[in-house]
Amino acid sequence: MAAVSKAAGGEHAVYVWEAPVRLWHWVMMLAMFVLIGTGFLIGVPPPSVPGEASDNFWFGYIRFLHFAAGYIFAVFFVLRVYWAIVGNKYAREIFIVPYSLFTPTFWKGFFDDVVFYLYLKKEPGSYEGHNPMAALAMFFMYVLGAIWMILSGFALYGEGAGMGSWQFRWFTSWLQPLVGDSQQLHTYHRLGMWYLIIFSLVHIYMVFRQDVFTKETIISTMINGWRVRKP
Repeated sequence: MAAVSKAAGGEHAVYVWEAPVRLWHWVMMLAMFVLIGTGFLIGVPPPSVPGEASDNFWFGYIRFLHFAAGYIFAVFFVLRVYWAIVGNKYAREIFIVPYSLFTPTFWKGFFDDVVFYLYLKKEPGSYEGHNPMAALAMFFMYVLGAIWMILSGFALYGEGAGMGSWQFRWFTSWLQPLVGDSQQLHTYHRLGMWYLIIFSLVHIYMVFRQDVFTKETIISTMINGWRVRKP
């Protein structure tokens, strides 16, 4: 099994990202925007507003948006795992990276990508799905980061929901003692947010760099699903 598919050849378009994968991508992107914005405000709240508390429930709305986006993020991640099983070969690329770390071909492609993204090489390798560097970033930064944020997020939610809630039993009861205490859990959850922010910035750079300077479409592929060889 390989984390990246063979080099794209010929002038024919290849249907890479199926509709569920494309929907997952854009929903998760929007959910992350909401989670990052509201999460930052929850961690560093602005000064209290004057007046009766019942007339100033805006911080309650911020928490609600954060929790709602968190549920959407978690549900769509689980659906993405399901589609990796039933979808096409490209749907599972980001999950099978560990199987490819022991292959010389993967690392050769990875270092070729590094040189390309550093502007030391004009053309990278040609791939139908993710290139090796993108696959590595997707697995170790996005997939593992998303798993941590889901686990720690539900563990924090379980604190407020109470010891009788399923969130507390399934997440808080074991994860909080594992990391130390509630404050440590909050800290690591917030660090996870910054980890995903760094991933997002790297991801955006890689996408635009490759879409502009290579012969295959990148951005439009996540819109219509087709990898097309440019004229």
